[in-house]
Amino acid sequence: MRVRVTWHTELLSVVWGQQNPSRCRLFFNGLMTLGFAGAHQQTNLCNESLMLEKLPACGKSFEEMMKKVDSKKWCNLTEFIMYYDNFTQCTEREANNASCFWPNPLAEGFITGIHKQFFSNCTSEKVHWEDPPDEILTTLILIPVMLTCAMITLVVWCSKRSDILV
Repeated sequence: MRVRVTWHTELLSVVWGQQNPSRCRLFFNGLMTLGFAGAHQQTNLCNESLMLEKLPACGKSFEEMMKKVDSKKWCNLTEFIMYYDNFTQCTEREANNASCFWPNPLAEGFITGIHKQFFSNCTSEKVHWEDPPDEILTTLILIPVMLTCAMITLVVWCSKRSDILV
């Protein structure tokens, strides 16, 4: 039985001085399974209590930065986008430090609380749409209808006169 030698087994043979390709293949496949090729699996469990302990520091920092912005401008994102970006990065960093994914339900709950604290009065103003006056509406409807009828009439008339036009 001939063992197929691939580039990675040859490379490992050269690097580790192993002459047995099947042994190198086994070693290489083991590395691949462990995440050598970038398929890293998280083995640590999320420390939710640590994350919940650290997240308020992000909120406090954001609160301090928001004191620099006039409260009347809190609904204008361009006024505080850098502060909000720092807040988001802080919550992500603290979640990752606690071996938690981000976003997660606990972090989202904390962020929602910050939103309620600072942006609860930022409701979008709904535009009240009204129909145009009847004269304008009638005109806007009749113009395309009349143009369509005129085009149909023109096509029919030209098709009847095809012997003269040719």
